[in-house]
Amino acid sequence: MSRPVAVITETEELDPGPGLRLLTEAGFDARFVGSRDPEAIAAAAHDADALIVGYASVDGALLDRLPKVRMLATMSAGYDMIDTAEAARRGLWVANLPDSATEDVAVHALAQALALLRNLPQADAAVRGGGWNSDFTEVPRRASELTLGLVGFGRIARTLARIAAPVFGRVVAHDPHAADWPEDVERADLDTLVAEADVLSLHTPSTERTRGMVNGPLLARMRPGGILVNVSRGDLIDADAVLDALDSGRLAGAALDVFPTEPPAADDRLRRHPRLLLSPHSAFRTDASLRAYVCGPARNVIAWWTTGRPNTPVVTPGTPTTAAVPTAPALRTAPTQGAPA
Repeated sequence: MSRPVAVITETEELDPGPGLRLLTEAGFDARFVGSRDPEAIAAAAHDADALIVGYASVDGALLDRLPKVRMLATMSAGYDMIDTAEAARRGLWVANLPDSATEDVAVHALAQALALLRNLPQADAAVRGGGWNSDFTEVPRRASELTLGLVGFGRIARTLARIAAPVFGRVVAHDPHAADWPEDVERADLDTLVAEADVLSLHTPSTERTRGMVNGPLLARMRPGGILVNVSRGDLIDADAVLDALDSGRLAGAALDVFPTEPPAADDRLRRHPRLLLSPHSAFRTDASLRAYVCGPARNVIAWWTTGRPNTPVVTPGTPTTAAVPTAPALRTAPTQGAPA
């Protein structure tokens, strides 16, 4: 009897080795393409039972060339690289990784917020420039007297709320789709949240309604001296409006892990503003998350082959489905767009 075949399309910066080893040890003929090119994928996976997808597009045209595939597993929380409606029509399983970097992104957002609240970039610059206390006149605000506002209340925002609650005086969130609500997190409409938050942290999907939502009018409703944190999707912000708010002092600082264009151009103003704290779409990166991104989909494939069901399905054969609604940060560096995590 021939061995089942599982093929990994590409992994960008990740090492596919641990995932390939798991599959091989489970009895699979495990292969790595190393390309998003549909021709290369079709050639390597023509007899595949399962396909593990990085950022390669999986549509009907590619699936026509993969007649044996019955299982599609993503290496991220987002799964909008897969035509889920077409997968459902063909009776395929689709599984994602909902929790691989939830803690990591939440911790990154909190670290960025606290660094700005404590004026650490400015303090660092003062000391490196030969100065000391007298050259560093900014007085930080006490975090326990401030309000953390969360736009979106999915997995990452909930984790951030939990770890930030002992630090901030209040945690307030807005999410019209969230159900169960922790007692220590206040629920508010968006206008109230924006008006009351000292730190505004974004954890919402990129949709027609949310793209550019952090614009001039929204920033004008924030408390003077507020802080903005974005570890979600770069196109949630109007970059010019954020820069104007920093220049005017409406924002005391902003922290961006994601950008409207990635990477931003070398002369992009976002790279140069002294009150911006930047990271290169790296909130998801830890040793644990990098292992999970390759081992998690392999475990989904193994579970499907051995039990008939992957660990974390998002499309189940024989059940109704809608167009792909990817779940976030997010959370690897991706050109695709996601939703709350």
